[in-house]
Amino acid sequence: MEFQKGYLDVILIPLSFMISISYYLWLWHKVRTQPLSTVIGVNAHGRRLWVSNIMKENEKKNILAIQTLRNTIMESTLMATTSILLCSGLAAVIGSTYSIKKPLNDTLYGASGEFMVTLKYGTLLVFFLFSFLCHSLSIRCISQVNFFINCPQDSTIVTSTYVSELLDKSFVLNVVGNRLFYSALPFVLWIFGPVLVLLCSVTVATMLYNLDFVFGDLEKGQTVEITNEV
Repeated sequence: MEFQKGYLDVILIPLSFMISISYYLWLWHKVRTQPLSTVIGVNAHGRRLWVSNIMKENEKKNILAIQTLRNTIMESTLMATTSILLCSGLAAVIGSTYSIKKPLNDTLYGASGEFMVTLKYGTLLVFFLFSFLCHSLSIRCISQVNFFINCPQDSTIVTSTYVSELLDKSFVLNVVGNRLFYSALPFVLWIFGPVLVLLCSVTVATMLYNLDFVFGDLEKGQTVEITNEV
């Protein structure tokens, strides 16, 4: 019982962290070396083509560009709002004098003392806080793209390449914010014990693998030239 009360957290929680970190490092490596084998790389290539096409035919497609970017800003705003609301709720729980752990003490595997409860909620708070930060920065970048995408093509500074890079930065920040949010989901279950955290981390990594990678003819087309690497 003592082993379950203390050492399960020491073993299973770092292992869950390593599963998530290892997956994202491997994904980052694939995006850098084989971008067309990942959904992130394919989407980045498509956005560059979209920006170039929009700026070439700006008079015809300027409304389409603004509407598309507005929808992207709304998505980032929703995630940022959700993250900061969860941060506020967790901060209120951590600072509350009411001990929410008492009803669960007899049913939990792993440590359930006051320090561990604070650590659990504090970990979630950090995840959601950095998710809010990334989404806020993403909104800033997309707002700049809103202005630049309607600039005339004869500009020597605000080119389609520069706008594409700025849009890529905003989507990278958006992806990082979303992944921090997803990574926090297994650790919500840490409230009920470390075993569920490990199981949920494996499940989330498996689901993300099926969503992040392209399986089919596009994966084989690595000879397609991409002017700007992701």
